[in-house]
Amino acid sequence: MDTPLTQYLPVAVVLFMAGAMAFIIPQLSTRLGPKSTNPIKAAAFECGSPVIGSARQRFAVKFYVVALLFIVFDVEAVFLYPWAVNFRALGWFGYATMAIFASTLVMGLIYVWKKGALEWES
Repeated sequence: MDTPLTQYLPVAVVLFMAGAMAFIIPQLSTRLGPKSTNPIKAAAFECGSPVIGSARQRFAVKFYVVALLFIVFDVEAVFLYPWAVNFRALGWFGYATMAIFASTLVMGLIYVWKKGALEWES
């Protein structure tokens, strides 16, 4: 008997096996893995350096500003690549829209720069 869902049976089997493996592998490693612990193994590993200070310290807002700027310009790169691939097909309209998009981002960068958000010494 051939139903419309028969073609999806292999996908269902793979999904079931993936779900089962996601449950079975951690259980096996918990039950079969070594149980020895000591303070050195329980300590946080930071590139071989000893832990200094608390992990709950406050970060300067500048870190978040730089992270947001990175995301903004990363999104620009995501839009810039397909635009460059289809540059000839888009014509002048595509050029104008990308010019407006890029100039908006450049104006935002100039604003952030003038506000001093990229100065690390202050």
